[in-house]
Amino acid sequence: MNKLIFLDTETTGNDLKEDRLCQVAYKIEGEEIKTKNFKPTVPISIKAMSITNITNEMVENESAFKGSAMAEELQSLFKDDVLVAHNAKFDIAMLENEGLEISNYICTLRLARYLDEEQEIPEYNLQFLRYYYAVKFSAGGGSASGGDVEIVAHSADGDVLVLEAVFKHLYAKAKEKSNNSSHEEIIKRMIDISNKPSLIRKFAFGKHIGRLTEDVLKEDRGYLEWLLRTKKEEGTDEDWIHTLNYYLSK
Repeated sequence: MNKLIFLDTETTGNDLKEDRLCQVAYKIEGEEIKTKNFKPTVPISIKAMSITNITNEMVENESAFKGSAMAEELQSLFKDDVLVAHNAKFDIAMLENEGLEISNYICTLRLARYLDEEQEIPEYNLQFLRYYYAVKFSAGGGSASGGDVEIVAHSADGDVLVLEAVFKHLYAKAKEKSNNSSHEEIIKRMIDISNKPSLIRKFAFGKHIGRLTEDVLKEDRGYLEWLLRTKKEEGTDEDWIHTLNYYLSK
């Protein structure tokens, strides 16, 4: 059975082409977290520092990620095992910038959207899902029925613990809907869902926040057309481009 590799990155910014890794944490299911800071080839932006609390001074004497022991270990794992990440396209792009190749992955962002059939969840960022699902953590990581442990948001290792717990919640929901499918079949289905763009049915930002995309189409089609042009120019949001093309083609 392929192993699950829960992974999170902290980066110098959000530009998929120009920005680079400055911290990586990952956890093989059932094992301890491994985390390390790296010196990126571009400076960490002020905006990124304000989110991650990782400064250029903190990584000044660190090695580069490319060619590191962690990079080599991850590449070996990715040959056969399954990467699990939230908004996986971002982490994959950052890893690919460093020369890694990822074959199979599960995106908990796309899974959360897919499994929210009634559109009850207002937003799908990792920390929101943590509290919405009310997942708990044990000292060894992952979810637990008992008391919570301290998790530092926007640190790669803290986010990995949240990621694993959210994944386990989503896995349980997927299993309920699977008609007694095997573990391998559920994981394969999760991979299939993760490899296809999500259809975003409700706005979580902007002047139409909280409204169904279908309703916005009826009342403000021009806004959707403008948003599609903007997303295409940015070229980084596959889910929104897919969503807007879908609704505007009606």
